[in-house]
Amino acid sequence: MKWLQHLHTINRHKWLVMKYCFRVGLYKQGLLHDLSKYSWVEFSTGAKYFQGYRSPNLAEIEDKGYSASWLHHKGRNKHHSEYWTDYSFKGDQPIAAIKMPTKYVIEMFCDRIAANKIYKKETYEDGDPWDYFNRAKDKLIIHEDSKALLAELLTMLKDQGEERTFRYIRENVLSKEGKAPLNWDGSR
Repeated sequence: MKWLQHLHTINRHKWLVMKYCFRVGLYKQGLLHDLSKYSWVEFSTGAKYFQGYRSPNLAEIEDKGYSASWLHHKGRNKHHSEYWTDYSFKGDQPIAAIKMPTKYVIEMFCDRIAANKIYKKETYEDGDPWDYFNRAKDKLIIHEDSKALLAELLTMLKDQGEERTFRYIRENVLSKEGKAPLNWDGSR
């Protein structure tokens, strides 16, 4: 019955991300988030490698040396920084990170909260998404501006909680251009 447990996990994750995206006004992204998880390549991998406490893609990598599910997923979901990479002709790195549109950084933020809540269950704390990011930040393929925004929001979540962070995103980060944004301490 691993497939049923996996289905429950992705449905719950998708529901949480949708709820968070709706809180900041990203309705379309909330509705469309992670639809590729229902494709055969992603769903079958998730069912086969389901463990309930971490991504099945990690178990597939340990087993095969790569994850067909992850390769499929990251190429179809713009809230993953790996989607935003391209060939580079500058410097000595053949692949470069491209700055992500802000709305996808926000969706990534929502995704990280939901994933931590799914895997940590009742032990979840608002600092967990920051801790996860902090452990992997030097290995991430992500544009520095996108990384800075994600780090800022995860720090704010850790220090000030969900309500204040989501309000800040809604009122400042995603606000209309031309409006002077508030700093997260409430000052201008």
